[in-house]
Amino acid sequence: MSGKQSVLRTIVNRNVERQLVKEFLIENTKTAGFGGLTINRTPNGTSVEIRAEKPGRVIGKRGKIINDLQKRLNDEFELFNPRLSVEEVEDPTLNAQVMAQKIASALERGWYYRRAGASAADNIMQAGARGVIVTVAGKLTGARNRTQKFILGHVKYCGETALEFMDKGYAVAVKKLGTIGVTVQIMRKGITLPHEISVFSEEELRIRADAETTEVEAVEEASE
Repeated sequence: MSGKQSVLRTIVNRNVERQLVKEFLIENTKTAGFGGLTINRTPNGTSVEIRAEKPGRVIGKRGKIINDLQKRLNDEFELFNPRLSVEEVEDPTLNAQVMAQKIASALERGWYYRRAGASAADNIMQAGARGVIVTVAGKLTGARNRTQKFILGHVKYCGETALEFMDKGYAVAVKKLGTIGVTVQIMRKGITLPHEISVFSEEELRIRADAETTEVEAVEEASE
């Protein structure tokens, strides 16, 4: 039993550690458009890769900012030999974390919550997402907490499909009335959902079969 408890404790500790590192990096890379991170543990150390909209603001002049962040990771967290790197977000409009932070920033600058949420959802769909849910919750217009959702396209709320195909980002806007939580969930671009099937005619199936046969023959000839 003690062995199982030890494994569970290790898993919990690593998840807590990951969340603390994420919060630390979000706080210190806000101006760079933090878009997520990947932590990989190897025998030689811990690789921490940041995805950012503006990598230059994470790196800094002559690498000063990224070197300072790496030093703080080493001093303040229980990471084994951390190595920090940064990668540019390919399409910020389709990155849930980037968009959540942009909405939160817009709210802090005085944007009305309906305008901020609706325009962000429209931009995400125009970028090619299959679907999007933008949720803003908190003291939106008065003393009472409210929740408003902006939903476009095809979305899933729960289950394996939601976990596999929907990306999620979260940010907080701090306003005079209180804080507003912003959640963005994006059904990724170009995915095929489990219930979606394609129906081909006999002619289309024959053409596809001929193309596959030609491709196999070409590979065999090249290997010879």
